Amino acid sequence: MNKIIEDLRSELIRNADEKTKQSGEHFFKEKVRMYGIKSATVIRIGKTHYKEINDKDKLNIFTLCNELWQSGIMEEAFVACNWSYNVNKQYVHDDFYVFEGWVNNYISNWATCDTLCNHTAGTIVEMYPELVSELKHWAKSKNRWVKRASSVSLIIPARGGKFLKDIFEIADILLYDKDDMVQKGYGWMLKAASQAHQKEVFDYVISKKSSMPRTSLRYAIEKMPFELKAMAMAK
Repeated sequence: MNKIIEDLRSELIRNADEKTKQSGEHFFKEKVRMYGIKSATVIRIGKTHYKEINDKDKLNIFTLCNELWQSGIMEEAFVACNWSYNVNKQYVHDDFYVFEGWVNNYISNWATCDTLCNHTAGTIVEMYPELVSELKHWAKSKNRWVKRASSVSLIIPARGGKFLKDIFEIADILLYDKDDMVQKGYGWMLKAASQAHQKEVFDYVISKKSSMPRTSLRYAIEKMPFELKAMAMAK
């Protein structure tokens, strides 16, 4: 085992708390593996050990992240997400497929999905906008977390007004999905897009309201004025 990973794990284990573990597990329907550490503490520990890495070349960081992902432990996955984002200035187009491998092979709950995709995946798609076509492929996956990833990777770009046409295309692909994690994911994406494009998102929701699951609809309109919400929710 790499010495950096060994030291990181030792500190994570020292900070584990059974009460925090039991509390954290209640947020998930699926079984998750976690030490039981508050998020702020995980971030602090991750930052401390990142500073100790002498070789911060992207490939070395990705190798360390792979080792963390393979443990299947949530706090280690969070550190991997943060470390992979730390080297975003070194990203090249094909690093997307490294992240795609993590999504396919290691993501098994909404928390690791959103942490990786909001920042690492979302950043590389902003850097290389042609990669949004890959997210449309993700939206057609049979894997619930890959489908959720297709939408939550666009949350931060959407807030900045980017990718609106693509956002609607991804929402169309996911529109009838029966999985609540997917419904919440694309509803959140639409909500983020509404911050810069309220009218367009409202019009989209109204055009789809007869078929859009109520979960997705409620997420999509959450930041809209009361009168628009009332119109969208009316039978």
